[in-house]
Amino acid sequence: MPQIRKKKTPEAEIPTSSMADIAFLLLLFFLVATTIDVDTGIGLTLPEYVPPEEQIQVEISKDRLATLLINENGDILLNDEVVMLAQIGEKLKPRIQSKIELPGNKKLIVSVKTDSKTNYNLYIQALDQVKESYFAIREEYSFQKYGKKVINLNEEQSTDVKEKIPIIISIAEPEIVK
Repeated sequence: MPQIRKKKTPEAEIPTSSMADIAFLLLLFFLVATTIDVDTGIGLTLPEYVPPEEQIQVEISKDRLATLLINENGDILLNDEVVMLAQIGEKLKPRIQSKIELPGNKKLIVSVKTDSKTNYNLYIQALDQVKESYFAIREEYSFQKYGKKVINLNEEQSTDVKEKIPIIISIAEPEIVK
C-alpha cells in the first residue's frame, strides 16, 4: 500500500538579510536628528598656576579693594556692611565709577570670598551681581563717550571701554571653619 505523505508546509521565516541596513539607517537618523545640550559652565578665566616660592605679595590699598564675604547661612557682607543679594550692584557701582579716570593699576578690585559650606547658587548669584554692576557702568560710559551701546561699538572703541572699566574680580579660596 502506498503511503500518503503529508506535504510539509514550510515554516514562516522573516528575511534578516536587510536587517543590518535598517538598523544602521535608524541609528544614523537618530544621530542626525537629535540635539545634544552642551552646558558651557561659568565663563571665568582662571589664573595660571604659580608655585608658592615664586608668588609675589602685592600690597593693595583699602580704597582699591571691595570685599564681598558670603557665609554658610547666606549672609552677605560688602565692606563689613550686611547687604541683601540685590543690593550688591547698587553698592558697588559708585566705587567702580570713582575709579574710572584713575590710571592702570588704580582700578577697583572686588574680592569674593565664601565659606566652604556656602550655598553654590548664592555664590553664583552674588558673582552675577558683581559682573552686572561692571556691565552697567560700561554701558553708561559707552553711551557718554560714544553715544552707543557696548554691543554696537567697533573693536577699537570696545577695547577702550574694557581698558577704562576692567572687570577685576579676585576669587579667594573658601575657608574651612572647624
